[in-house]
Amino acid sequence: MSFKIVADSSSNLYYVDKYDYSFVPLKINCEGHEFVDTPSLDIAEMNRVLYETKSRSGTSCPNSQEWLDAFNGASEVFAVTITSKLSGSYAAAKVAADEYKAVNAAVKICVFDSLSTGPEMCLIIEKIIECDKKGMSFEETEAVVREYIKHTHLLFSLKSMNNLARNGRISMAKAKIAGVLGIRAIGIASEIGTLEMLHKCRGEAKNLETILQSMIDTGYEGARAIISHCFNIEAAEKLKALIVEKFRKAKVEITKTGGLCSFYAEDGGLLIGYECK
Repeated sequence: MSFKIVADSSSNLYYVDKYDYSFVPLKINCEGHEFVDTPSLDIAEMNRVLYETKSRSGTSCPNSQEWLDAFNGASEVFAVTITSKLSGSYAAAKVAADEYKAVNAAVKICVFDSLSTGPEMCLIIEKIIECDKKGMSFEETEAVVREYIKHTHLLFSLKSMNNLARNGRISMAKAKIAGVLGIRAIGIASEIGTLEMLHKCRGEAKNLETILQSMIDTGYEGARAIISHCFNIEAAEKLKALIVEKFRKAKVEITKTGGLCSFYAEDGGLLIGYECK
């Protein structure tokens, strides 16, 4: 029996060095195609199929058995899920946690609803690891991380909103107008875990400047930040440069989006997770 961290694949994190870590995959479904969010997923091909289809697309979350299998063998488990407002992953993880504890009375399991996705989930996982390295107890770690979640945010910038529309998140009319006019939508994961639009911008330079200002407006002062991109490394690097120019000591990492986040971000999209005051 051991200490373990488990997350669903919307974290974009499939491996953690020197830690017992597992991910449970979400799935993207469209016209008979099922794309399983694992490191081997061909995201470019998935995006091509999604772009060419005219029908509704959607996602499905891991079931409770998949979570239970991931917990197996651990005596202390911290699980992190995508926001419960977008997926049933949190509910499934909670069911699995109850089942696991019913069979193993001595185990400790904490399931965190990230109220977010992608890089903000990575920040939460980093905080769990930080607490473990400091020798904190399970209960101390849970308390610290729950407080930490109150001080992280997620911003997203989208060049296309077709998948959001096909998944029923916004109207198709709004998505088409944005595509024709070259508008980039900037939004945020709200305090209750919903996706809320903040700004609409034309042009990449204005888009990146607005992202940085939105980070500052929501309490960013140069702390940890993770930029995840969907086939847009150039914009990610430019945004990192803007952040570091403004905050010299900022620790900014660039990563790629996995399958689930690529479904929502689409080609050119950015997701930014960051610590705030």
